[in-house]
Amino acid sequence: MPLVPRCLRLSTTSSIPLRRYHDYLKVATPDGRYARVPLSNPKVIGAYSIRGTRSHQEDAYAAYAIHVPPDEIRSSLEKNYGMVWDPGTLPLVKDGQLLWVGIYDGHGGALVSRYLQHHLHEIFESVQPSDIEPAVQWLKSQGGYFRRWRGGLLQPYVANPSHTPPLRLEQRAELAFIEADRSLAPNAVNCGSTVSVALLRSEKPVGAPFWDAEELELTVAHCGDTRVLLASTEGGKVTPMTEHHHAEMPRESARLLRMGSGLVTDSFGEARWMGALANTRGLGDGRYKPFGVTPEPDMKHLHLHGPSWSHLVLVSDGVGSIASDQEIVDLARSALDPSAAARAIVGYVEDLGGEDNATAVVVPLPGWGRVRGEDMTRELRRYRREEAIGSERQRRM
Repeated sequence: MPLVPRCLRLSTTSSIPLRRYHDYLKVATPDGRYARVPLSNPKVIGAYSIRGTRSHQEDAYAAYAIHVPPDEIRSSLEKNYGMVWDPGTLPLVKDGQLLWVGIYDGHGGALVSRYLQHHLHEIFESVQPSDIEPAVQWLKSQGGYFRRWRGGLLQPYVANPSHTPPLRLEQRAELAFIEADRSLAPNAVNCGSTVSVALLRSEKPVGAPFWDAEELELTVAHCGDTRVLLASTEGGKVTPMTEHHHAEMPRESARLLRMGSGLVTDSFGEARWMGALANTRGLGDGRYKPFGVTPEPDMKHLHLHGPSWSHLVLVSDGVGSIASDQEIVDLARSALDPSAAARAIVGYVEDLGGEDNATAVVVPLPGWGRVRGEDMTRELRRYRREEAIGSERQRRM
């Protein structure tokens, strides 16, 4: 059965066009017009991926300029930052442009990660409040854990169907993740994918590109053990924007407690939920839904003073399981451009003998190239590379 995203089956009378995303970003020019900057340019966003020793590449990533109703941005700013914003005063950004950067780490095959790569952003654009009831009812129909599920971030709309305020970005993300999972359900019974999505919006000056803005808003939607990391210009210190969704982690353990014991630890000390899954949040994995594997994303928001931040890095588990968060952002700090930074991160993992698919995506922020202070992990990386010499992986290279 071919996978057809539900957003393509929405009514054409919707107030949101079915497709508004682009592979270019609209940025303001000094003469008051705007230019199109292709996001595929390696100096705009850098990405690099290797297969490792695996037979298939199951990692995927995507970068798009997407659009949401400006009223939703206003509602999100008010709720998450206490900011008052009138979209009518900013003609260039009336279209609600956001930068979408996603990383998808598949397992059991590439079906789910490839689907998300090509469709999750358009589903995010197209969902609307009228989709909430069927999406929530579908998830509740999975039974088990979801039999008593109340709707998560969408609960206000479920409890009061006449509730009509604009969706906030976090509510739109949760609805999009559920709708994508719903579309995948017939085919993704034994395969799935973890997901991390970073949404960036330039706040000031009006229409500035994300690499040249005085103020930015960052929203992260996350399921699983992919990573989103921020690097500051002051010492290159890392700020993690995601946490692992493993059953033994306190938050997930508390959430899954009502399901009883489903955690199995093997002889290597690695924990698996239901004896099979490392992650308890993600898309796909239909057979494990009744046991609490949920597509609901964790959401984090941060208002950024642009020049204080050097870069944003998204990595798959093939990177995050080998390199520490600080090592990852330090590897990017001295690179000439984002593409070279992504290659440096993945190359380090390869040097250490990483066997999994490994992917890094690097987004330069206004402080790019201006990190001050000592590289905190330089000596550690040198030592780890020396220790890896002669390993089985090194001998095969």
